[in-house]
Amino acid sequence: MGTDISGFIEYRMPRDDQESAWCGAHDLSSLDDDRNYDAFGCLFGVRNFANFRPLAAGRGFPADASATVRARFAQLTEWYGEDGFHGITWITWAEVKAADWDEPAEKPDSRLHEYRQTPGGLRMTGKASWSPAFVEAVGLEPGEVREWPDGSEWLVGDTLYRSVTLRRRDAVSETGAWQPVWEAMRELAEQHGDDNVRLVVWFDD
Repeated sequence: MGTDISGFIEYRMPRDDQESAWCGAHDLSSLDDDRNYDAFGCLFGVRNFANFRPLAAGRGFPADASATVRARFAQLTEWYGEDGFHGITWITWAEVKAADWDEPAEKPDSRLHEYRQTPGGLRMTGKASWSPAFVEAVGLEPGEVREWPDGSEWLVGDTLYRSVTLRRRDAVSETGAWQPVWEAMRELAEQHGDDNVRLVVWFDD
């Protein structure tokens, strides 16, 4: 079963003679690649197979969420129940801007990266936390899991298995699926300030 992300971009603006309030701006419908587990782990600590130090994990649903976000979340909770979601958290545009996108994960990806030789060179074909061919080739016991040093490689038949430590920009690239989300947050921040724009997210399986 896969994990999907949902959420909303909010901005905060002052109200006459009242405390500033958050307003809903955009949902995450612009996010095309909604099962990028490397991004989920890097940003929010969900499905963190790549072993990143998450930027904004486990903060919960913001008490001052906008009426739009509260209504949407209440509707989904009514449909799916309170246990239908997990990983609820949020991150500001200021935090996204301040992130070191060259920062490596804390240890290599728990999934070995798989490559095949093509006329144009090695081509990545996927990632695997367990492969029968690899297990047999290196003599692992059934169900045995190991951490392999970064850069370790094994050629098994026509498949190259490699242990890789990802950087943040490998998981969330500037031109990838998250680019429209960052652009929307950037535009709002130009009007309201970096600390007054945030992304609220939650996950379901």
